Amino acid sequence: MHRNADVLVIGGAVTGASVAFWLTRMDPSCRVVVVEPDPSYARAATALSVASIRSQFSNPVNVQMSRFGIDFIRDFADCVGQAGAVPDLGLVENGYLFLAGTEAGAATARDLAEMQRGLGAGTEVLQRAELEARYPWMALDDVVAGSFGPRDEGWFDNMGLLNGFRNAARAAGAEFLTDRVTGLDHGQGRVRAASLASGARIAAGEVVCCAGTRAPDILRMLGEDWPVEARKRSVFLIDAPNARHPDAPLVIDHRGVYLRPEQDRWITATVPVEDGPCEIDDFEPDLHLFEDRIWPLLYARAPGFDAVKVIRAWAGHYDFNRLDQNAILGRHPGWANFLVASGFSGHGLQQAPAVGRGLAELILTGGWQSLDLSPLGVERVLEGRPVPERGIV
Repeated sequence: MHRNADVLVIGGAVTGASVAFWLTRMDPSCRVVVVEPDPSYARAATALSVASIRSQFSNPVNVQMSRFGIDFIRDFADCVGQAGAVPDLGLVENGYLFLAGTEAGAATARDLAEMQRGLGAGTEVLQRAELEARYPWMALDDVVAGSFGPRDEGWFDNMGLLNGFRNAARAAGAEFLTDRVTGLDHGQGRVRAASLASGARIAAGEVVCCAGTRAPDILRMLGEDWPVEARKRSVFLIDAPNARHPDAPLVIDHRGVYLRPEQDRWITATVPVEDGPCEIDDFEPDLHLFEDRIWPLLYARAPGFDAVKVIRAWAGHYDFNRLDQNAILGRHPGWANFLVASGFSGHGLQQAPAVGRGLAELILTGGWQSLDLSPLGVERVLEGRPVPERGIV
């Protein structure tokens, strides 16, 4: 089977669905085909995410993307229209709280808060006494200050975001195929067509790679060594009957753990001390992390975590950008009609609304329009020129 598309999107989770949504929204005549091997999304980063959004980043372009994202998520039904068939994303705006354990960390937090407020965020830096008054259930003797987002930060329905994008894109004419790209026909600086596992072939005017941790496989088809790898993150849903604080923020503890309320329970995780690439099909949670690392840190932070039961655990993958842990966005300078959205390093879900809009603008107008996302361009990766982000969780 041979077909043609104006734009072929490789990967149909939240970023690919967002690209399809914005393309069809901006140009209803655009023929968009999205290829996704698993329509259940059981192992997609979208489905396994803890689904949070924040403005507290160190890189201004990340702040700008989240500033757009929070408004879009809050007004999702109006933004995607009735065709999205998702009335609400259940946004919980409890905020993020980054704890700083040193004076230097507190000074950095103040500098970043000023930058974030300049871009429209509400970030405020609270001293320890203020934190103790606001969160008397926490032990804060080792804390100097905390950076808190009192608005526009929290968590939401991850699959609702994906489904709304996909439903609206389909209603506008985008086609979602259950298949896998197995090869790219390319030459003279262009990608001509994609071969699929089913034997089909799709010729496309533009190709967008939104393949998550599989992006290196796609770039390898073009002879490219892509600096993105799968990093496993084990997440635990726990019950702590002596620590019920449903109004708590998402706490990023400087000791190396994070937690947030999930109704009357908690979600918590840590970055493994020996962090590194994992097998692409390894989705077994590292259960020992809770007993060995997370629980002692939780109990040290809040005595109410003396009695804890793990209700459920799962593992998801970051598409980790080894260069600078920032997204890689835009046209590949070696391939005139090939674009990427890759290497989000845990920020993909919250950035999907802005990334989809930006790539659609790039395809349809030839340049970034609403936000200048060029600092995250492919060129920096090919040149080994990092654009760092300090706020990695």
